[in-house]
Amino acid sequence: MYKHILIPTDGSTLSEKTITHGIGLAREFGASVTVVTVTHPFHSIAGEPEMVVTMPDDYKEFVHRYLTSETDASLAFADTVAHDAGVECETASVEHEHPYQAIIDCAGQRNCDLIVMASHGRRGIAAMVLGSETTKVLTHSKTPVLVYR
Repeated sequence: MYKHILIPTDGSTLSEKTITHGIGLAREFGASVTVVTVTHPFHSIAGEPEMVVTMPDDYKEFVHRYLTSETDASLAFADTVAHDAGVECETASVEHEHPYQAIIDCAGQRNCDLIVMASHGRRGIAAMVLGSETTKVLTHSKTPVLVYR
């Protein structure tokens, strides 16, 4: 049925469960998976214009390592689960201003025919204020989406 499943992760416990579930589906379908993390690009905030120009490259690198440390752990987790299940797995880490768009783009670029992603199930004000990347993917994606909660 499905040949290539995309599994986005944000490094949360729910995302780990989603990775395990998505890889289990892939094993059942004989499909491969791509697990992707999306981080926001680094933007410096400075009080003085000179600070932006003179920001040391090591500080930029430190911030980048900090932002990607959890995503690296999440991708390593996915690799382990896929290996143990005998499922072919690729991983990707993408920087993008809009995570939902990066997920949709990744699915298209890698010819994925299913997206399996988590929903934290926020309701009320939290949902309105924080929004939901899952809802945005559901709204804008042409690829089928399976939501794991």
